[in-house]
Amino acid sequence: MDLEKLWKSVLAELELSVSKATFQTHFASAHLVSFSEGVATIGFANPLMRTLVETRYYSLVKSVFDHQARGDVSLVFVVVPKKDSLSARAGPLFAPTPQPSVDSAVLARRLHINPSCTFDGFAVSTSNQMAYAAATAVAKSPGTAYNPLFLYGGVGVGKTHLMYAVANSILEKKPSARVVYCMGEEFLNEIVEAIQTKSARQFKQKYRSAQLLLVDDVQFIAGKTTAQEEFFHTFNAVHREGGQIILTSDRPPSEISKLEDRLRSRFEGGLTVDISPPDFELRAAIVNIKSTAMGLAVPSDAAQLIAANITDTRAIEGFLRRLTAGVFSGVGGITAEAVASLLSTKAQNGVTKKPKRVSPQEALSAVADYFGIKPTAIKGPKRNRPIARPRQVYMYLCKTELGLTYNDIGGGLGGRDHTTIMHGVETITKELSTNESLRGAIEGIKQKLWA
Repeated sequence: MDLEKLWKSVLAELELSVSKATFQTHFASAHLVSFSEGVATIGFANPLMRTLVETRYYSLVKSVFDHQARGDVSLVFVVVPKKDSLSARAGPLFAPTPQPSVDSAVLARRLHINPSCTFDGFAVSTSNQMAYAAATAVAKSPGTAYNPLFLYGGVGVGKTHLMYAVANSILEKKPSARVVYCMGEEFLNEIVEAIQTKSARQFKQKYRSAQLLLVDDVQFIAGKTTAQEEFFHTFNAVHREGGQIILTSDRPPSEISKLEDRLRSRFEGGLTVDISPPDFELRAAIVNIKSTAMGLAVPSDAAQLIAANITDTRAIEGFLRRLTAGVFSGVGGITAEAVASLLSTKAQNGVTKKPKRVSPQEALSAVADYFGIKPTAIKGPKRNRPIARPRQVYMYLCKTELGLTYNDIGGGLGGRDHTTIMHGVETITKELSTNESLRGAIEGIKQKLWA
């Protein structure tokens, strides 16, 4: 049987059976290694993806194979590098990010655009599927698809990556394109400098002649009269000439205080897309993408530990860099035990920073409320599971989110020994990678604490 034809048929049916995000994330990078005597061997470039597909979609994949092969097919999932382009149409998710051509990469850096941020290196899930689709549409047809494209969401959800990806895609096809990228604060500073140096004409020429205008964190111009006035005219000039505008913010235009109504109206005149925080599966995919790009061999169990314990994608990258710099990447390689140990140490260099300070007492009350028990029970001597589990969750939050020492946590829990606290933190850290209910509890408590 023609392997390529069979696999294309299987992919086509799978694509109709699942969402686009699920297909791209779970199946697009897979390939058919062999099919013999009723056994189909499916290869994945990454052990985590193999495990996810085998545990979640085995029945679906088998039914599709049975239909396409007209028989009872047994499936074998393996980790093996992809040697052909059977599924190249969707792009491999876990392959190292392809770099733009040298000329476009150099040009991108000159424009302060990261050339490694491409669409191929962007993990897609339900939280960012619409933003990804909109950005790719803009890259294919700038100035006509969605103009402006307004992306908003929290820190580390991929807004800037998509913005860069559009720019890199356009520059690769047309290096002569006039691309201008800046932060909202930079736009404001350049206006001030232009006024001081009497170079307003050059400033206007730079921005108003852009064919692709990218402004990151545009909310910083709100409340600044001169900046908003100039941006209003810049927006109109670029838009009138058919230039594409992409804006990012931490909130939608309707919620940016002190933003002039005429600007708000223009920002909402195109497509406004919310990018939600990545879920566990997407974070696990991001761990693999970034670790592969760094040349790190991170086992699937270790990748799941990282994804379960760190929710900010930028913090994930920072943690991986700590692994690169640490002894964990030496002899013996990176292991789940090493990752768990590093995760349970004191605050991870910004991984746990929050916009609001939370006291241990507030955390204790939040944990108690969530589990429906009294705070005194968590601090008390009882060790039965309905009390012990909330107590361990409290230990984990105090260590990883509040940055307290083991001794401080133990002191707040009636003088418990630091080894007891360490055991509790490590228990939750490891279990988060496999216990979806526990992940939900931790996220629910954190949202209440930092709402």
